Amino acid sequence: MEDIKHWLEAYPVIVSITKYLVWIILIFLIIAWVRRLLKKRLPDNALRYKSQKGIEIIGYFLVVLITITYFTGNIKDFGLAIGLLTAGITITLQELILSIAGSFYIFLVRVYKPGDRIEINGIKGDVIDIDSIYTTMMEIGQWVSSDNYSGRIVKLSNAFVFKGPVYNYSQDFPFVWDEFNLPIRYGSDIELAKEIVISVAQEKLSDYVTESISKWKDVVDKYYIEDAQVNPSLAITMTDNWVQFNLRYIVDYKKRRYTKHLLNEEIGKRIEQTNGKVTLASATFEIVNIPTVNIKEDKTTES
Repeated sequence: MEDIKHWLEAYPVIVSITKYLVWIILIFLIIAWVRRLLKKRLPDNALRYKSQKGIEIIGYFLVVLITITYFTGNIKDFGLAIGLLTAGITITLQELILSIAGSFYIFLVRVYKPGDRIEINGIKGDVIDIDSIYTTMMEIGQWVSSDNYSGRIVKLSNAFVFKGPVYNYSQDFPFVWDEFNLPIRYGSDIELAKEIVISVAQEKLSDYVTESISKWKDVVDKYYIEDAQVNPSLAITMTDNWVQFNLRYIVDYKKRRYTKHLLNEEIGKRIEQTNGKVTLASATFEIVNIPTVNIKEDKTTES
């Protein structure tokens, strides 16, 4: 024991570092244990996720606090140590610092949350996790058409919330406006065509319209924005080749592709049932005149 005591007195720095490492390991073990406990005890996924992230943030704070206490020797020097530490590592770790700041900003301001569909830094997808450095997304689009998953999981630095716009498809108002064009041939019964398109839109979109009205009222109360038309609307344009119907409607942000399929399918069926009164148009080309080309053969004689 005496030898151990003399050795400890001879190497106080090693002893201090060992104590520091023991405290850090103990904190991480406690965090891991509490996270597992919350995962078992909390039935709600959203509450379990937020609680685990909160414990993780508290753990990081305690690690920073213990580190500063050990290396400054006094908790009163906390502010000074933070200033010196920040000045020393800002240049080399600025991206990491910005990412950590971004994670706090995301949680406090609620820029987005797990389950939201967002587009950031040119990448669109559903948020599946947010940690202290990265936002993890299930990618949408790229080589896959419409709003379908590509199958790639993307990790994006939280620092990007400070570097550009964040498009949120689901926050406050989980609906988007969509539209498509329908070419109707000249000579068709335009009034009948209008009746078909409007009736199909009202039948297929009634649930979305009802839900979106109450949601949009909340948006109007929260933001400085005017009231909007959420009922399906039809605009008609006369072109050189056909009468163009433009149907604009509101839809759940996750069901754009499927809803457009239902509308096109039902409208197509009802147009066929008109027995030629309404006909879809297609691009046609008319050749007015074919120029005559005269070819003269130059014959030369050999002497």
